[in-house]
Amino acid sequence: MQIGSHQYDSGSFGGQSLDGSFRKTSSVISSRSASSISTSKRALKAAKECAKNLTDIDLFSQHLEEWINENSHGFTSPFQLEDLQTLDFALESVLFQQLHRMPISHNSKELEFLALEDFLHAISDSLWHTFWDEKGSSPYSILCPRYSGSKFYTVEKAISRRRLDSLCGSALVLRNEADPHVRWDQVVQFALFRPGTGIRIGNESDSTLSCSSISEALFYGARILLSRMLSKYGTGSSDSVYVLVLDSDSGGVVKLEGDLGKLDLTSGNPNPYFSMVNWITNHAEVNVSSVDRIWNKLGNANWRDLGCLQILLATYYSISQWSGDAKRTITSLASDHALRLHQRRVERRLVEGEKSIIPFCNEPEIVKFDEKCDHDNRLKLEQGEVLELEDLRNQDDRNHRSFQVNGLINGWNGCCYTAFSIEFPTEPLMLYVGAHPTRLEPSWEDMSLWYQVQRQTKVLNIFRDHGICSKNLPQIVDSGRILHSGTCTRPNPKGRCDHPSCGTPILIIHPTGDPLSTKTIPFTSHDAIRCCRDCLSALKSAKSANVQHGDICPENIIKTNDLYILVSWGRAVLDDKDTCPAVNLQFSSSHALQHGKLCPSSDCESLVYLVYYLCGGKMASQQEADSIESALRWRQRLWAKRVIQQYLGEVSALLKAFADYVDGLVGTPCVVDYDVWVDRFNKVVDGVGNRGKVVEEVVRVEDVGESSGISENG
Repeated sequence: MQIGSHQYDSGSFGGQSLDGSFRKTSSVISSRSASSISTSKRALKAAKECAKNLTDIDLFSQHLEEWINENSHGFTSPFQLEDLQTLDFALESVLFQQLHRMPISHNSKELEFLALEDFLHAISDSLWHTFWDEKGSSPYSILCPRYSGSKFYTVEKAISRRRLDSLCGSALVLRNEADPHVRWDQVVQFALFRPGTGIRIGNESDSTLSCSSISEALFYGARILLSRMLSKYGTGSSDSVYVLVLDSDSGGVVKLEGDLGKLDLTSGNPNPYFSMVNWITNHAEVNVSSVDRIWNKLGNANWRDLGCLQILLATYYSISQWSGDAKRTITSLASDHALRLHQRRVERRLVEGEKSIIPFCNEPEIVKFDEKCDHDNRLKLEQGEVLELEDLRNQDDRNHRSFQVNGLINGWNGCCYTAFSIEFPTEPLMLYVGAHPTRLEPSWEDMSLWYQVQRQTKVLNIFRDHGICSKNLPQIVDSGRILHSGTCTRPNPKGRCDHPSCGTPILIIHPTGDPLSTKTIPFTSHDAIRCCRDCLSALKSAKSANVQHGDICPENIIKTNDLYILVSWGRAVLDDKDTCPAVNLQFSSSHALQHGKLCPSSDCESLVYLVYYLCGGKMASQQEADSIESALRWRQRLWAKRVIQQYLGEVSALLKAFADYVDGLVGTPCVVDYDVWVDRFNKVVDGVGNRGKVVEEVVRVEDVGESSGISENG
């Protein structure tokens, strides 16, 4: 998201600061008693008449439109970027609930306002329980007015009375148990809601609120401040108010602040619009934030991205005006981030003071890879060719199994074929052909074929010995080496003769299928979720045998019968001393690239890169992935700027939540909770669960990753 194009105030601003104290502002802010209009009956009557007659938003906008146009690029943000960053750190371990109803523009207006109610309810409740009272219920409610002087309704009551079409937004109000009638002087914060109309100037890339949006926000802000000033009850500050401006995609914040004692109502001009506009243009301070995405295309809230952080901070300051200092300040909660960051730096051996997030060795070696391959001496199998398999484990077995080659599988560099058993010709199989023993030393590529056959055979036998039979894992059918035709002159059973295929190992597995590298990208949301679920299921099953895959990439996942199978286990890690994971500059985990071995979350980190790629995400360019060092920098940039989470958020809320979870584990010794995540993906894939009215917890507090939408990722 672009935040540099908007002017964030580098100085101080009104409202409560993050440490709980109140800041001074450049404008003169009087206390409630000092900012009252004159105590004379005439002045009081004039103020009441102004509040009563200030109802026509179009007329108000006409008076203010020219001034807004002149100053539209001069408004500063009500928030400092560093304060938004501090709030982001403070909310790392705070649970913001998953919304079921979403204000996407093709919904009915009923669903849109119910979604807005859920959104504001989740914000106010979470902030109240986090900062003010962890166990007590929130004293705030969400109610909707039809216009500035109307009564307040719940969305359900507005629907039942057929007044939904005239609703203008939603208000966060302080409940008064002694008086059930809600008035405008009880409004803590107002959210102007304009679904489907757009709130930006120009197109979606423009980060500025439109002139009409600003004028409407100022109208309701002025109406609220005037009501607070005239209230006979002890209300919140009558000096400033935050107004949210939201549509079904994005949102911003307008802050109106000033001394209403300078509102001229007794100069003989009875026009309330002229008087209020004159006060705004000459005596008040107007701050306008940037416009940023709040909901993704699915409508789900991006809780820790810049757009939502602005809404959250505005709500925090608004509640502070009414409920006083919070018991736990933003600064105190954010200080926990520094401790967690330090612990992660120590775990990842990052030298203090080093600017890089992903640590490197003292003298990092830039490793480049030559992709030129020599296939001339590789054993090539022809379609229809029959291979006899010699089982070294049973030399007395003279009934050698036979397999007929059906064809080469695309995407496997000439080492993998489809085949079928002569005994069972209806079941397709996958046949790996390894490297000839004499080719292991001079050819790095043929050495990798050794991993595909001999080592993968060992791993799949481990799965079989542990009784692991997952539909998302390949099952070993047979293994051994080719028994060539004619006379074999090998000196002993384990030796080899001069025949080109003598001693070449092969592995036969089931099922078969084309790798994802041959599939059309991008995947649909459903396919991406299913692929992630199936891979997680495979990793969960392998974990029960203490096996990690170590080489998750599109080439190593096949699709068959709507199932995604994680194949190619030749680079699997069997214990902590194992240092044989493949080095894939685009999909390997940061830990594997740097240290040559896996950490507990390495497979899931690679899986996130894979899903990001399958959904159409922009992968590392040739310059960004020409060495281990540049590949690490690419990963650093992606996690620090939350590129992956924001992109996956457009595809699926669950995929984004999983990426957030993995972000909190990267480079740490923490193990992955496969059970929880497989269960969550199963519920989405299988359509289990009910759609509730307000919220449902999808991510537990302990699952929330340490992530930042506008900061470095430690």
